[in-house]
Amino acid sequence: MSLYISRSEIDGQQLRDIIRRSYSVFRSPDVTPLVPLDKSKNLYLLELFHGPTFSFKDVALQFLGNIFEFFLVRKNIDIREGEKRHNLTIIGATSGDTGSAAIYGLRNKKDVSVFIMFPEGRVSAIQEAQMTTVLDSNVHCVSVDGTFDDCQDIVKALFADDEIKKTQHLAAVNSINWARILAQITYYFHAYFSLLRQSEIKDLDKLKICVPTGNFGDVLAGFFAKQMGLPISKLVVSTNENDILDRFLRTGKYEKHYSHTASNGIAADGAKAHPEGVHETLSPAMDILVSSNFERLLWMLVYESLSGDSMSAPTSTEIAKTARTKASEQINAWFNSLKHEGSFTVGKIVLEAARIDFESERVSDSETLSTIKSIYTDTSSSSKTKGYILDPHSAIGVTASLRSIARYISPSSSEKVYHISLATAHPAKFVNAVDLALKDEPGYSFEVVLPEEFVGLEKKERRVRMVKKSQGLAGIREVILDEVRKEGVKV
Repeated sequence: MSLYISRSEIDGQQLRDIIRRSYSVFRSPDVTPLVPLDKSKNLYLLELFHGPTFSFKDVALQFLGNIFEFFLVRKNIDIREGEKRHNLTIIGATSGDTGSAAIYGLRNKKDVSVFIMFPEGRVSAIQEAQMTTVLDSNVHCVSVDGTFDDCQDIVKALFADDEIKKTQHLAAVNSINWARILAQITYYFHAYFSLLRQSEIKDLDKLKICVPTGNFGDVLAGFFAKQMGLPISKLVVSTNENDILDRFLRTGKYEKHYSHTASNGIAADGAKAHPEGVHETLSPAMDILVSSNFERLLWMLVYESLSGDSMSAPTSTEIAKTARTKASEQINAWFNSLKHEGSFTVGKIVLEAARIDFESERVSDSETLSTIKSIYTDTSSSSKTKGYILDPHSAIGVTASLRSIARYISPSSSEKVYHISLATAHPAKFVNAVDLALKDEPGYSFEVVLPEEFVGLEKKERRVRMVKKSQGLAGIREVILDEVRKEGVKV
């Protein structure tokens, strides 16, 4: 992280303290432990769900919360009693895990107020309980009678609202925030060095990392890690049936596909949180029409093709400036085409550049269930994880890994190829999909999946404000100002 953070802003000791506080709340001493899934296939799983909300998003949002607090404490250090303090109002929309991870990362932070909007009745029961049972005075959950898109529209309108900006300093927690990507880069390095520390591993010819993804933020962090020199041979983009990324990497065409087929998604796991046209699946956190972080990758690929150099290689100032401008213009043109025509197609140079670092796999719901079942029931001598339960998103990454292993690794090959698949959520967060896969398996029960932190969660006291779309921007603005006043913040 220190490579991207000026010591004049945060010195080494301060950064170490922020990191220590961010990850001391994780349940594993390794924070994100690497576990063998099948040693005969050199397949490993990076468990990213040991944070307070049992989601990979805790890795970034615990860090982000402490970064926000660090700078606010510095800004307010000379504020006298009675003077208005610098306060940050965090606004976010969620279809599930982002909201709870943001809340747990920002709860009880001094001079921070956090407002998370979620679509009423369209997130899973566990996700809603994780958000609304946090009673810290600076945390505000807002239930909106609409879809996730309606919540996002409210957030965008607030950031464009001159009236609220008169009294509130707004900030975002979605994955466009660079600090989130920065925090995620670290676990790719951690995974690599953890693999090398395994006693059986003496040489590592190739490493592929399989990333279940929808909005591309997680796998984009892996790309930046690779650009920094981490020896990843390929990043395997693993999608569900909402496969815009897989189709792009196969054809070069980035095209919205509106679903008109029957849905397999389970409403109780949050499958109804998505805009009309998205195919609802058993892995709802990956149900997207377009990937919100993908344009960042495209910009870099276009820039490199125009400048003739990689981002890390030296180039003249004038060439770099011209290339940046033209790359931005090209991205703008492509995404205007996506908005108005539903698609765009990149040239051969850009597509081939993407394929240097990325492969892709599309995994269906039936394949997801099959993988959850096969990993749970695996009795082979090479497997050390019999009874291991994957959540549906993690199962997509494992499915992609197994395909890659079958396609590229010959039993007679002496080349050491390792696969690491990212496990992005605890199975209890999507227990209905897990039940669907394992309900008939001997020894399996809901209690096996449920961590003690979830027991009785649905019975705890809750605090949530209800907002109707018909109240408009003025209505949500008043809710925010009212709650901020209750905190004792001067408006």
